[in-house]
Amino acid sequence: MATEDKPTNGGSDGGSSDSPPPVQVQIAGQYLKDLSFENPNIGKLIKEPGDNPNLNLTINVNAQAMGPDIYESAIDFNAQASNKNGVFYELELVYAGLFKVRNIPGQALEPFLLINCPSILFPFLRRIVADISREGGFPPLLLDPFDFAGLYVQRQKELAAKNEKDQTTN
Repeated sequence: MATEDKPTNGGSDGGSSDSPPPVQVQIAGQYLKDLSFENPNIGKLIKEPGDNPNLNLTINVNAQAMGPDIYESAIDFNAQASNKNGVFYELELVYAGLFKVRNIPGQALEPFLLINCPSILFPFLRRIVADISREGGFPPLLLDPFDFAGLYVQRQKELAAKNEKDQTTN
């Protein structure tokens, strides 16, 4: 009994395919865009350390087009440790990456740049934050994994609420 090879799903029968080309992503580079560490009250805090510090963390992400199919995604990170006696330290850091992105649907580009790209960059930012805080004379600040998808959804809700408010006031 003879068998005949026929293409299965995903195979090509020589005709044109209606499926879009696959998304292609390449990390073109990653870098420190901005870094500042300040230890403003060290003399005061050595003499009178006081309570354990309160830690205030802020993370934001931004993205922008840099050229044809090249996009920058950046994580803007701020940490401030302080107590009633003053600020222990302030750490400001912007860590960015350049991503070459091809064949991505238009509606998927923004979420990709604000969720997926920062998720790729975050482990590198985390290591820099730990090293800088340790080199500043404090215990290393070890960051937990961050939910960039949750941040994106929160931003979208805030924008929708703002747009709704703007439309009702006009």
